[in-house]
Amino acid sequence: MLSAFTNLHESTTMNRRLFTAAATAIAFTSTKTAAADVVKADVLLGTWDVDLRPNPAAPAYLKSLVVTAVSGSTFSGTFYDAEISEGRINVDWGTVRIAFVTSDGSGPYNHSAVLRDGRLEGLTNSTGRKFLAYWSATKK
Repeated sequence: MLSAFTNLHESTTMNRRLFTAAATAIAFTSTKTAAADVVKADVLLGTWDVDLRPNPAAPAYLKSLVVTAVSGSTFSGTFYDAEISEGRINVDWGTVRIAFVTSDGSGPYNHSAVLRDGRLEGLTNSTGRKFLAYWSATKK
């Protein structure tokens, strides 16, 4: 009986050591990967051709998104010839995500987008005209 207890104790101790080693390796790998995945928001700087077609079958309807400045978690510029306000950037999830507001006589337009493979994919919510539109953009 004592040898069975000793074997169980040795097995439990071995499992703890293996678990600790595996957890340490995973933590080290995660930290190393996170550091390597740092993204730079200044990739937004410049002029983007935004395709605002209303559906996939419609012809392209291009307007410009011009990002003139990036500073920390904010940016500025113009979209569809309107000044951007409340431009925000988030890079915490391994990619560039943005949100901003423009407006016209009908009211505010709330925009958001994510940068994937060098292309912005976004949404626009018009509170005055009551629509939600998908859009995509490529950098000029």
